[in-house]
Amino acid sequence: MCGIFGVYGHPEASNLAYLGLHAQQHRGQESAGISASDGQRQRTWRGMGLVVDVFNQERLKHLPGRAAIGHVRYSTAGDSDLANAQPFAVRHGRGQLAVAHNGNLVNAAALRREMEQRGSIFTSTADTEVIVHLLARRQERRLVERVRAVIGEIRGAYSLVLLTERALVATRDPWGFRPLALGRLRRPDGGEAWVFASETSAFDLINATYVRPVRPGEIIVVDRNGLHSFEGLPAEQPHFCVFEHIYFARPDSMLGDSSVYESRDLLGRQLAREQPVSADIVIPVPDSGTTAALGFARESAIPFGMGLIRSHYVGRTFIEPQESIRHFGVRLKLAPVRHLIDGKRVCVVDDSLVRGTTSRKIVTMLRQAGAREVHLRISAPPTRHPCFYGIDTPSYEELIAAQKTPAEIAEYIGCDTLGYLSLEGMLGALGQRRGAFFCDACFSGEYPVAADPPTPARALRTAARR
Repeated sequence: MCGIFGVYGHPEASNLAYLGLHAQQHRGQESAGISASDGQRQRTWRGMGLVVDVFNQERLKHLPGRAAIGHVRYSTAGDSDLANAQPFAVRHGRGQLAVAHNGNLVNAAALRREMEQRGSIFTSTADTEVIVHLLARRQERRLVERVRAVIGEIRGAYSLVLLTERALVATRDPWGFRPLALGRLRRPDGGEAWVFASETSAFDLINATYVRPVRPGEIIVVDRNGLHSFEGLPAEQPHFCVFEHIYFARPDSMLGDSSVYESRDLLGRQLAREQPVSADIVIPVPDSGTTAALGFARESAIPFGMGLIRSHYVGRTFIEPQESIRHFGVRLKLAPVRHLIDGKRVCVVDDSLVRGTTSRKIVTMLRQAGAREVHLRISAPPTRHPCFYGIDTPSYEELIAAQKTPAEIAEYIGCDTLGYLSLEGMLGALGQRRGAFFCDACFSGEYPVAADPPTPARALRTAARR
């Protein structure tokens, strides 16, 4: 999972890209980058770390122009190094090109092998570089035709922003796995600039107006003649990633026409109906579990309290690429409030349970803080299957729900009871019948887009280096 941003038609494009990435820092903390164009030349700066660490005012001054794209990254597999940081920026026969990508291509390995056999040289392990090569070798005269040809070759999940010297392009895969929003920004001179972002929280920060989602299969080109929409590929049955509502997106964002905050509140309420508990207090695992816990507390009429305090100077443990950091990060990230917990029957609400290591440490901390009982409730179904489309749910061997029953998981974690939200309850709370709108493959095992040719799960994850 990554965050992307694009802006066209504003004199402070790189500054806006910086702010847009800052608002999406939760989507990736390994690296950040911005490419900017002044109409004649592109300039790019990428670095490892947070947006505030990679960029300062001096570096932004060296990214002039009225158009820019940006990217914050975390890897779902593979290397975490500067070679994989985005945007990828190249010079080719038609000029300069920069690409920022959120998602995973399920046929990236096959395309890469084919191009390497023809002499292409790769400098990274990211599937985004496959897209760059495909674009560079296309010979169609119009940019939109080159983009249309390329998205006809790639398969899987992608939301893309592309920058040339004179145009910005945004597109989504025909299933609409990953989010991408279109916004409008009023310039100081009264004119309009167009902006794109993975989440609308980026628009709020720069005072842009959310217009609509980029439609699945759509190609939008913005240049000096304005904004133009084209059909890239015919839209498939939508399969938007349900995990965006559960965990990844910020609560203040809109995903399509849906409020993420409202979605999580509804998930928490449905969880309380399906998995009631006798407890003295409901506490969330912050931050992504907070809204669901509020919904759970309201529905069950149990007092709510912030029994775990999160340090905002530590990254999201779910997306840390190294297991050693993930284990260490739990205690560094969360601290119990003994005053609220001591002697109480505590219901802990979290958004998901993937490996179980984080939950086990949280339960241990709560018992050490004096909790008399600990009941864990998860506002999502059991995560039993890997994701090939850009979420870091690992191999079957690492997914605790694929290896153990709920009773065995509860024993391993050390909680008194464990309750998950049902698959049908989750989709019902989000207002969709099963398979009608969301991708729920990590819960159901039903994958909308298969690898071509079929590839074992572990090999797929290795090939999909985002």
